[in-house]
Amino acid sequence: MFEILNHFKKKYQPLTKDGLRFDGLSLIDVKRKKHVIMISKPFVFDNRKLPKSYDGLAIKSKIEGGLPEEFNVDARKEYIWAPQRFEKFVDRCSDEIRKKFKQPDMSRTDMLDALAFGNFAEHKKKCKELLSEGKIPPLSLN
Repeated sequence: MFEILNHFKKKYQPLTKDGLRFDGLSLIDVKRKKHVIMISKPFVFDNRKLPKSYDGLAIKSKIEGGLPEEFNVDARKEYIWAPQRFEKFVDRCSDEIRKKFKQPDMSRTDMLDALAFGNFAEHKKKCKELLSEGKIPPLSLN
C-alpha cells in the first residue's frame, strides 16, 4: 500500500503548487481493512485534476483553510455542499476563480465542475437523491 501511496504522490506532486498536500494512508474500516489515501487541499482547487480512486484506494480529501461565506452555515440544519452554494460562489467570485486557476476564459460550467468535486451536474443529481431519501438537510440558501 505504501508503494501505491508513493506512486500517487509522485504522479500528483505538481499539484502541490496549487495547494495539494498528501496526508498519507488512513484506515477507515477496521473490519474490512479498508484504507484510503488522505489529502488536503484549499477550497478553490481544480478537483477535475484528481481521481476518485488510485490503484484500488479511494481518495478522501479535506478542505484546508477557510470556506467562502456561502458555505458558512450550521451543518446540522443545512447541507453545506448544496449545489446552490457553489453557484452563488462562482457567480460572486468568477474573476478571482479564473485568476487562481490561471484560465481567463474559464466558463461558469468549468468553474462549477472544478469546485464541486469534479462534476457539478453529477453532484447536483446526487444531492437531489440524498434529499429525497432524507439523508441530508434541506437545500436552502438564505
